[in-house]
Amino acid sequence: MKPCAWKTHHTAPFRVRSVVDMKFPKLPVLSLPVLSLPVLQMSWRSSFRCSKFRYVFGKPATKEHSYDGVPITRSVHDNHYCSANPCFIAMVTECAGGGAFLVLPIHCLGRVDPHYPRVCGHSGQVLDVKWNPFNDYCIASCSEDCTVKIWDIPVCGVQQNLTKARKTLTGHSRRVAIIEWHPTAENLLLSSGYDYKVLLWDVSHSGSVIRHPVRVVLMPVHHRYPSEALLLSVSFNSDGSRLAVTSKDRRIRVLEPRTGKILQVSSNKTHRANKVLYIRGLKMLLSTGSSPWNHRQIILWDPEDLSEPLYEEDLDGSAGVLFPFYDPDTQMLYLAGKGDGNIRYYELSSEKPYISFLMEYRSLLPQKGLGVMPKRGLDVSVCEIFRFYRLIAVKDLVEPLSMIIPRKQSEVFQEDLYPMTAGNQAALTAQEWLLGINRGPVLMSLRPEAHVENPYAEIPADKNHLKQLSAVRFQTNTNLDFMEKAFLEEQLAYQDAKYPRELSDLSGWQPDETDSPLWSYRCTPHCREPAEKPPPTTESELLQAFYKQQDEIRGLKEELHQKEAGSKTENGFIVYKDG
Repeated sequence: MKPCAWKTHHTAPFRVRSVVDMKFPKLPVLSLPVLSLPVLQMSWRSSFRCSKFRYVFGKPATKEHSYDGVPITRSVHDNHYCSANPCFIAMVTECAGGGAFLVLPIHCLGRVDPHYPRVCGHSGQVLDVKWNPFNDYCIASCSEDCTVKIWDIPVCGVQQNLTKARKTLTGHSRRVAIIEWHPTAENLLLSSGYDYKVLLWDVSHSGSVIRHPVRVVLMPVHHRYPSEALLLSVSFNSDGSRLAVTSKDRRIRVLEPRTGKILQVSSNKTHRANKVLYIRGLKMLLSTGSSPWNHRQIILWDPEDLSEPLYEEDLDGSAGVLFPFYDPDTQMLYLAGKGDGNIRYYELSSEKPYISFLMEYRSLLPQKGLGVMPKRGLDVSVCEIFRFYRLIAVKDLVEPLSMIIPRKQSEVFQEDLYPMTAGNQAALTAQEWLLGINRGPVLMSLRPEAHVENPYAEIPADKNHLKQLSAVRFQTNTNLDFMEKAFLEEQLAYQDAKYPRELSDLSGWQPDETDSPLWSYRCTPHCREPAEKPPPTTESELLQAFYKQQDEIRGLKEELHQKEAGSKTENGFIVYKDG
C-alpha cells in the first residue's frame, strides 16, 4: 500500500478545505493599493529596578548584646532621644527632679546597673542630646530649663554623676527642643526654643556661661510670635550654607543661616510637613508629614523651587511621626515611625521616578526614638552599611539594629559599599564660616588602616597625641602606672588644645618650689581639676571625714537661718518662733 503524501513529505503543506470553499465559488480578488504605514516599536520598561541593595536585611542584636534596663524618657516631644558615636552612646532617661541622660561606652553591653552614674546637670527635663561630629568626647543637651549645655565626657567614661557642664548657653527664655551641630564648621551649634528664637552659637568662646549667640537666625519682631519661628525640625545641606526647616504652620522653608533670610517657602495645601531632610549629593529635599486625609506622606522637593513637589507618595494611615534618615554613600533612605515597629528603606536617584522601594524591617516592639551610628563606626568586615539604636520603652531596652547586605566574601573590603565618606575633621573654623566661606566635609576612607590627609588644614600635633592616648585608654592588660601617666599627659594635652597660650604670656608666673603630692591628677571621672586631699584609707578616717562634713553642713544651715531671720526683721516682719 502506497503511503500518503503528507506522511512521507513532512515539508509539504497539508491543507484542509473548509465548508465555505466547497459550497461557494471563489470570488475575484480586488487589488487594493498598499499603504506604507510607519512601524511602531514599543519600548518595554520593567517597573522593578535592579539594585545591588535589594537584598539588604535588618539584623537586630540579641538581648545580651543590647543595652537592657535603661529607663527611657516618657517625654512626648518628637525627638530622637538618642545619639551615638564610635566611642559612646547617649540616651535620655526618666528621672525625678530635674533632667538627666545616660552615657555608656559603646561596647558596654548587657544589663545596665540601675545606679549607673548619669549626666544630671539640668534642672528640667532633657529633651534631646547630640554628639559633636568632630569630638567624640563632647556632647550637647537641651532641656526644659531654657538652657543648652556642652559637656566633656571623660575618656574612661562617666564614673560618678556629672553635674558641671563646660559651657552653658542661656539665650532662650522658654524650653529648648532642637539642637543641631554644623556639618563642616567646628564649634557651631544651632538651637531652637519655644520662645520663637533660632540661635547660632560658637561654643569655643571663653567663659563657662555664654549669653549672646553669634547669629540670630529667627526671632519675634515687635512682640509678634510668627508660627514660622517655632520649628519642628532642621537640616543643614552638605556644606552648611543652607538650612531647611519645618515650622508650626507645617510649611517648609529654606533659609540662609548666616542672615536668617528666607529663600523658599512651600505650600501647605496638599502636604503638612513635620520633618525635613537634605538629600546630600542629589540636590533634593525630603519631607515627611500628612496629607489632607491624614495619610502619612513622603515628598521630594527641589530646594531651589518649593512651589511644586518632584515626587509624592502616601504610605499609610498611622498617626506616628516619620523620622527620615539618609545615607549619601549608598543613596538609601530609611523611614522609621514613632510608635512603629517597622523601618522602610528605599533607594533614591536623580532620575524619575526618583525613589524605589527596597524592603521593610518589621518588629513587634515599637520604638520611641532612634539613634544612628556614623559611618566611621560601622563594622565593614560584615558588610554593615547602616546601624540604628532603637529605644524600646515598653522593655526598657536599647536595641542595636544593623543593616547588612550579604556578600560571598564579606571579609574582603567592599569598595562599592564604602566610598569616601565624611570624617571627624572639621573643614573650617567657626570664624571662617561666619565670614562667608563654604567648604564641603573632609572625606575619609573606611578601609582599615587607611589615612586621608585633610585638604584644608593640617591636624594639630596635640590632637594627634590626644587621639593616640585615647586609644591607649581602651587597651587592656597594661600597667597601672603607665595608664596614670598616659592619662595625665592626655589631660594636659586636652587643656593645651582647648586653651592655647603663647609662650610670651608668662606674666605673673611663679616657679613651683614645693613639689606637693596633693597637686596631682588622679584617674577620676571628672579629671579636670586637681585633687585637694587623698581619699581616706581606713574606716576611722572615713568616719572622721563624715562627721566633719556633717558639722560643716550644720554650720551652713545655721548661717542660712540667721540670714533669713535678719532679712525678715529688716523688712518689717515679726518672726514668731515655736515654743
